Amino acid sequence: MIRLIGYSATLFSLAAAVYGVIAAIWGVRSKRQDILASVRAAAYATFGLMLVANLAMVYALVTKDFSISYVAQVGSHATPFGIAVISLWSALEGSILFWGLVLAFCAAAVAWLHRDERSDMFAVTNGVMLVVGAFFYMLMVGPANPFGAVFPVPMDGPGPNPLLQNHWLMAVHPPLLYLGYVGMTVPFAFAIGALMSRQTDERWLWLTRRWTLMAWAFLTAGIVSGMWWSYEVLGWGGYWAWDPVENASLLPWLTATAFIHSAMVQERRGMLKTWNVTLIIATFLLTILGTFLTRSGILTSVHAFAGGDIGYYFLIFMGIMLLGSLALLAGRSEELRTTGSLDSPASRETVFLLNNMILAAFTFTVLLGTLFPLVAEAARGVRVTVGEPFFNRMTLPLAVTLLFLMGVGPALPWGRPSAKHYRKLILPASVAAISALVAVLLGAGLMATLGFAFAGFAITTNAAEFLLGAGARRRALGESPLVALSRLVKANPRRFGGYTAHLGILVMALGIVASSEFTLDHEVTLGPRETATVGAYTVRFDDIWGRQEPHRFVVAAELAVFMGDRRVATLEPRLNYYEMSDQPITTPAVRSRAHEDLYITLLAFERDGSSTTLRVMVEPLLVWIWIGGIIMFVGAGIAFTYRGPKDGKSKPRAPGVPVKGKVAQAGQAAGRVRAADKEEVPA
Repeated sequence: MIRLIGYSATLFSLAAAVYGVIAAIWGVRSKRQDILASVRAAAYATFGLMLVANLAMVYALVTKDFSISYVAQVGSHATPFGIAVISLWSALEGSILFWGLVLAFCAAAVAWLHRDERSDMFAVTNGVMLVVGAFFYMLMVGPANPFGAVFPVPMDGPGPNPLLQNHWLMAVHPPLLYLGYVGMTVPFAFAIGALMSRQTDERWLWLTRRWTLMAWAFLTAGIVSGMWWSYEVLGWGGYWAWDPVENASLLPWLTATAFIHSAMVQERRGMLKTWNVTLIIATFLLTILGTFLTRSGILTSVHAFAGGDIGYYFLIFMGIMLLGSLALLAGRSEELRTTGSLDSPASRETVFLLNNMILAAFTFTVLLGTLFPLVAEAARGVRVTVGEPFFNRMTLPLAVTLLFLMGVGPALPWGRPSAKHYRKLILPASVAAISALVAVLLGAGLMATLGFAFAGFAITTNAAEFLLGAGARRRALGESPLVALSRLVKANPRRFGGYTAHLGILVMALGIVASSEFTLDHEVTLGPRETATVGAYTVRFDDIWGRQEPHRFVVAAELAVFMGDRRVATLEPRLNYYEMSDQPITTPAVRSRAHEDLYITLLAFERDGSSTTLRVMVEPLLVWIWIGGIIMFVGAGIAFTYRGPKDGKSKPRAPGVPVKGKVAQAGQAAGRVRAADKEEVPA
């Protein structure tokens, strides 16, 4: 019964999506609002049906219904309840099913939030969302059907991939990543809707910006949580290995970041119209590419699913979307012609243009390094490896340049700068020089030194915008520092949300540079009560033990950690043995502090407890990578609260016209409130 309910829901989802696409075309051509209303109803129906299908699968996983093919593939009587639930996205068919749910939710949300709109742009947008949905629902009905019948019904199953049931982050990382990936479908649909309806004014840009920002925030959280999972589970002490699947998630993040910045240039100067549409299309196609790489089976990765013929469907879909988008873009090129120009080479819009160029180069480099081995093997039958040295050598200069631009941008105005804007760079430049000197004295290499210098430079300029703006409010209005800061952010959430996200990236950059350059890494073999010293830590091997858990057998070493004569921690790195895996899965023991992490992995042990082999690492500032990711997410949330000009219904204000209000008037009277509160923003 559950199998029938689930499969019927996916089948009716496909039917509803196909109907919605046909109704959107018919309704736009006939100008009939009753038909267009049925398009929105189709979006609501697909969400309800996909919710039923996903709940049916979760019920089947929890109740161990091995008559369903997906449950037989990933289920097990030994699997705990919580892991059984998140097994929904642990393999190919289930991940597509969950993807369909998120996509249906996004389509329903767009239809509901804009239900009162009557323009063709929104009708086409809903139709495009349903086109994408129809593709994924077709996969569920056909080659990736999770509700297939199994006969004879097995008594038990193998359980999910051990790597996916070894840490709580697997309950968080895939949903966040899917929300980011699938969320990029919405700005793509708006862009296509604007092009097809010939409504390429600023409104589509305002609407697209908020959806892109939300998807960007979730994609950021998904990437950072994936890095954290890699660090906490794989036992190698790192967090980013330039794995092709990791790269696939980074690519749309880079292009979405470029769009968020270049959209402001279009709003201010009427420039980059074609480029912005191109970035949106590229971001969507890169999410589909990432889905293809992960689920086609052409990659060998701890992040990838095994796949069959499903990859061909993704290639065909990508080809259709690419050719259709380019043809539409070419046909509307006259309507997207640039109307503005740069006033000065030393301006914020110039920095944004350079930022876009660097991000585009970064995207191309990562894309080339990711796809080249696949193309070479397909064309010549030769397996080529493009590894970490290539990516580091090619992307580090680009990353360092981006850090520098993140510091220069906030200090420069829109349009022509004056002497006071250049004077704002004196303190950041001094901080950069001091940071570089400290890095050199610590023995850092060239790129690390530049990374520390430019990160310090950019942190100073971005933090100064908060401090000077809040200080001006406090002096002019008599507010307390905390109140002044909170009201400053509330007065211009888009601007200060952006600065907050910048600070998150910069904090993360410091953690990456420090942990990459100054990590101590030692492998030691210890007998009972023997010690090893790594950095400021002394590690003593006290005991080794093992126990049977419902779904695995665990072996752990008990270690005492000392700093000098003081015992500071007891750590237990583990090896987890699963029935379906020939190799044990590590669980490293991590002691995180603000200044450094102590990271210990159990590599091997003697059964009689006579010795154990450990990998002991001391990684400076590594926890700031995760903190930086949280700050980025918060910054995006702050910026998202800025709704724009009546959600895009009125045109942006011309450059140079300040926003007026009580704060700006009080500041003008006192002569102390800076541009933080009266910064020109479209209104």
